[in-house]
Amino acid sequence: MTFDTLEAETMPAGARRGPPATGRGSDYAQLSREVKQSGLLNRRPGYYFLKVGLNLLLMAAGWTTFALIGRSWWQLILAVAFAVLFTQTAFVGHDAGHQQISRSKRVNDLLGRLHGNLLIGLSYGWWLTKHNRHHAHPNQVDRDPDIASGAIAFTHDDARTRRGPGIWLARHQAWLFFPMLLLEGLNLHVAGVRSLLTRAGTSRMTKLTEAGLLVAHIAGYLTAVFWVLSPAQAVCFIVVQQGLFGLYMGCSFAPNHKGMPIFTKDDKTDYLRRQVLSSRNIRGGRFTDFVLGGLNYQIEHHLFPSMPRPSLRRAQTVIRTFCAQHHIAYYETGLLNSYAQVLRHLHNVGGPLRPELEY
Repeated sequence: MTFDTLEAETMPAGARRGPPATGRGSDYAQLSREVKQSGLLNRRPGYYFLKVGLNLLLMAAGWTTFALIGRSWWQLILAVAFAVLFTQTAFVGHDAGHQQISRSKRVNDLLGRLHGNLLIGLSYGWWLTKHNRHHAHPNQVDRDPDIASGAIAFTHDDARTRRGPGIWLARHQAWLFFPMLLLEGLNLHVAGVRSLLTRAGTSRMTKLTEAGLLVAHIAGYLTAVFWVLSPAQAVCFIVVQQGLFGLYMGCSFAPNHKGMPIFTKDDKTDYLRRQVLSSRNIRGGRFTDFVLGGLNYQIEHHLFPSMPRPSLRRAQTVIRTFCAQHHIAYYETGLLNSYAQVLRHLHNVGGPLRPELEY
């Protein structure tokens, strides 16, 4: 395991307890038994019935209000509301992808495609493939797509490979991180559409279904916006809504792993320790649970991805106690401090490209 940059300089000591022990797969089996016996993996249909119903009601109310307001710059306030609603809808799609809602994979996938492709215009199949790889190998170089080389560099080695404008970007990526999240919504839309044209191993029927739902969303969204608003208002509405949607999504997912220990292919860490050590929990109450869609319980979620969202809070007590008993570093912090840690990590990663520093 490498404690790349942040781990060596700014990570709290509790998350730096040396290389984890290996060969303890039975620890996870023991924890799993405790969690199952507590009923924490049981589905929560009532919660999701209300959650899905409320989201659909708010979506319908939002578009009805949009039509009633008509051609007005006040619609930009509604664009902010839609950014929040789109993200909350994405959280339900996330839960469906992890099979949290129903015992039936078909039902979960149906809900995932409706919430992802149709309601917010993201490819459920593309996201699920990418996200499952992340869950299997969190923060592992060359295996976790969430730290793969892209606009942001997450390791020193990645930063050193940058050329041209990429050098300037990596140098200043801590300052540019939040502004760049404003483009994340667009990036998710484009990546999803591109995947339908290139993704292998997916049946033709599945691709056609996803493509049809995406086309329906894009056509309906653009038609509504440009039909009701003036061209200038429509463009501003899209920029505000999609920009804040991307910002909200990015701010929800960024605290989970960025700046936590990074693993290499040579590490032999067992499943339990790999998931716990690479994850960061966010402290808070019910409001935090709502705003972050349950992702604030990242350790619990990574250990038991199919655990329904409303059970994560209770599971935290069980898992935190288990980790303490087995001397496994369990790290949690406040939301603002998590962002500070992420930014320090990104700043330090870009260090090799700043000539005033020596590496």
